[in-house]
Amino acid sequence: MAVFLFPPGHLKAISGKRFSHGRQPHAAGKREGLVTSLAMMWKLKGELEMEYFALVVIVVLCVWGVAVYNRLRTRKNQVENAFAQIDVQLKRRHDLIPNLVEVARGYMKHEAQTLEAVIRARGEAVIAADQARQAPGQAQAMGRLMAAEQLLGGQVGRLMALAEAYPTLKADARMQQLSEEITSTENRIGFARQAYNDEVLDFNNEAGKFPDLVVARLAGFMHMDMLASTQSEQERAVPQVKF
Repeated sequence: MAVFLFPPGHLKAISGKRFSHGRQPHAAGKREGLVTSLAMMWKLKGELEMEYFALVVIVVLCVWGVAVYNRLRTRKNQVENAFAQIDVQLKRRHDLIPNLVEVARGYMKHEAQTLEAVIRARGEAVIAADQARQAPGQAQAMGRLMAAEQLLGGQVGRLMALAEAYPTLKADARMQQLSEEITSTENRIGFARQAYNDEVLDFNNEAGKFPDLVVARLAGFMHMDMLASTQSEQERAVPQVKF
């Protein structure tokens, strides 16, 4: 009997409203899921882009670091090659000095102390050159080499000054030949030293610039010392060995 209290059309409208109200929550859930999925996809895209960007930065830094290292290595090789040219001339000088002493010994029998001082200075110079050969540009090695060569030059200069008092020694053909060879060797040492110092300057300029400085320090490229001839103007004068 209660069914007939409502017209049939009214019942259909009520049932339609109930059906429509039952579908609305399901549609809203779909929309929320879609928005969440899009947000996740956007976040993932951003993370991938950051990873790619970081990878590109790492690759660029690695390529730059390798380029800087290779450039510094080339500069250091040039420094070592320049020092090798000095070393060749120093060896020649060290080989000539014993011959010079032996020739002088035959005439300067009363100057044994001076001759022995030359030989000792030559021995110290040989040792210093061997150490410098192992570490070209290293401050301590270069300092020892400069000090030893200054001492040797001073002793040879003193010997030449004393030889002026021995006319027969000055007239000796072997002494004259040694004189010319030592003078030529001294000149070659001077040119080789200048070339070495130029290479050291170029290396220090490269290794001291930022940001190359970072790679230089990480790779162990340290500041290199130049090779000065002497410390004073008097010492800079090449010993005169003319006869």
